[in-house]
Amino acid sequence: EPIHVNLLKLDLTKVRLDVAHAMDAAIGLEKTSSIAARYGALAAINAGFFRLDNSIFRGDATGVLVIDGKLFSESYESRTALAISNQAARTEIAFEKLKSEIPLEFNKGYIYPIGINRQRTDDDFVIYTPEFHRTTLTSENGTEIVVRRNKVIGVSEGKGSSLIPAEGFVLSLSGSYLKNIKKLPKIGAKIKYSGAVLIVPASQRLNTAFNEDIVGGVPQLIKNGKIEITWQEEKSSKAFVETRHPRTAVAKLKDGKFLMVTVDGRQAGYSVGMNLNELAAFLLELGAAEAMNLDGGGSTTMFLDGKVVNKPSDKEGERSVSDAILVFPRKRN
Repeated sequence: EPIHVNLLKLDLTKVRLDVAHAMDAAIGLEKTSSIAARYGALAAINAGFFRLDNSIFRGDATGVLVIDGKLFSESYESRTALAISNQAARTEIAFEKLKSEIPLEFNKGYIYPIGINRQRTDDDFVIYTPEFHRTTLTSENGTEIVVRRNKVIGVSEGKGSSLIPAEGFVLSLSGSYLKNIKKLPKIGAKIKYSGAVLIVPASQRLNTAFNEDIVGGVPQLIKNGKIEITWQEEKSSKAFVETRHPRTAVAKLKDGKFLMVTVDGRQAGYSVGMNLNELAAFLLELGAAEAMNLDGGGSTTMFLDGKVVNKPSDKEGERSVSDAILVFPRKRN
């Protein structure tokens, strides 16, 4: 059975990596090739998993996403993630299972929203930052606290869709979260958000140097040069692991190089795809020390030198996705 694979091996002293979201916002969809072309990238692959429906929230990342040090999407089930830090001489990468926390200083203590820049449900506590959209896009069944320069400038109950200040954020509460806050902050109260904290569940914080760009995947495929597919721990499914699909993956090789991989699938006679056991074994053969799986299926796309070089499986062709990992030449000093 044929399998068609595209591999891009990168020297991290010669290129830098960047994560970008569709439409440069926290929601929305755009083709990998379009994101890459807008940024003038040499190469790109599709990256994280996302909400794919016809709602206004489509393109919302379903796992951790950090772009230029700002949290766009909270972690989910401490799933595996790729952290990128573009240093002066080279780009450093790390693969970690990450949990995000969003501490807000309030009333001599902390309050913690459970989500960021996503749809608020009926029993929820979400923070909206300017990266999300012009407004919070919320329904009327909650209360919103509008904060600008660390001061509450508005409290709106039962209205929804508050404007998000450029130098601030909006806290949106519903259900039990509203009941748990004894007194709603008043106009002029101080609430400070200094940025998210990323925790490796083995209880140490992720080195802050890596808070530049982080994209989540699922599951881990290789750890310390051995196949270690942690799909159960990451709350993935057996079928997702064992069925052949188009796949996108990234790996750090034992020689320090970075590998981007796409495997085409769902195209009989051309390429049948891989299950994750096959993909992990293949990456190990290529010398991977660490590796993780990214969004695959119809999302799987590799862009190089101005064109898509793999064969996406959707009959319409290349699919619009939420985010991409972009490759740029490193500037010579």
